[in-house]
Amino acid sequence: MGLQTWLGSADFKTRVEREALQSLGVGVTVGAIKVSVFPKPAVVVTDIEVATQPALSLAYVGVRPELGRLLMGEWSVGSVLVRDASLPQHGIDALLLLLSKTKPPAQSAQAPEAKTSAKKSDPWFPRALLLKNVSWVNAKGLAMTVDLQADINAHGEPDQVNAQVLKGFLQGSTAQLTRQDRVWNVALNLGGGTVQGPVEFQVPPQPGGAYVLKGQLEIKGVEVAALSTAATPVLSGRLDASTTLSARTSQIDDLSDVLKTQSQFTVKDAVLHGIDLAKAVKTVGTSRGGTTTLDVLAGQVNTQGRVIQLSNLVASSGMLSATGQVKVAANRALSGQVSVNLAASQLGGAVGVPLEVGGTLDAP
Repeated sequence: MGLQTWLGSADFKTRVEREALQSLGVGVTVGAIKVSVFPKPAVVVTDIEVATQPALSLAYVGVRPELGRLLMGEWSVGSVLVRDASLPQHGIDALLLLLSKTKPPAQSAQAPEAKTSAKKSDPWFPRALLLKNVSWVNAKGLAMTVDLQADINAHGEPDQVNAQVLKGFLQGSTAQLTRQDRVWNVALNLGGGTVQGPVEFQVPPQPGGAYVLKGQLEIKGVEVAALSTAATPVLSGRLDASTTLSARTSQIDDLSDVLKTQSQFTVKDAVLHGIDLAKAVKTVGTSRGGTTTLDVLAGQVNTQGRVIQLSNLVASSGMLSATGQVKVAANRALSGQVSVNLAASQLGGAVGVPLEVGGTLDAP
């Protein structure tokens, strides 16, 4: 009772906020701190706000010790539960930058000792991390809210992660990641299909080093429209693809911008939205809008960040067939050429017409 009264006092809360400011280099406010005994001992902190730009907010953080070691007089974190939090990526990046500036210089100079200590069990590394209703907004403003559970080893490395997207981008998707050394076996369920394969992610041993990502994924039956952030996706259909990916960057937030992928793909039951290729040919390109239903759509796609290059495109549907190359710029502008062929019954004689592709993804 005395401990609970002390932890819940205004003086202790002020002390925590002051220590957090000195450690993080940014203001931190705390609503309340208390000790929970049932069903298991825990220290609970509510209404935390970290004054980065934008701010990080956490409505509830519960820290449970490992009970067995606690009874032996040793402190070790068993699990951490974070609930109802808002964690914008810009705020996370700002906090990481402040932490890199406040870290003692001597720490980076003691590489041999640091390597040895990394093998020891750190009592402050939780063995389980649980996120409930945690919202994340990436640098481009794309938001998602997730539940996540991670099993963490004694060195602070996650060994298994299970996640579910509750709302926002990719709502309803699930992910299971299992680590073996530096390689993650990825199993995703999204857009009614699956994505599976090994992905290796290397974290830099020191601040300023490079994050390295590489992998090989097999995609089966994923609805293409579910992967788009546009209000009206330019393409729908079921995607099968073999994809290699790679990225290297010193800033984790730049990972999506430097990510390179190469894919061989086929889209079943494909529909192009925003253009009717047959009408475009018949009207010599003056017809805009409409849709094109395709029996076959296949080709190769290379990406770097938000730039997409489609090549060796082959599409066909009934009396229509097409080949071409199309590029999607970072600003969603389209460029390229598609050669459309219509059979004799369509125009009174077989004809092939080259069409210049322009406009944007939203209005091709």
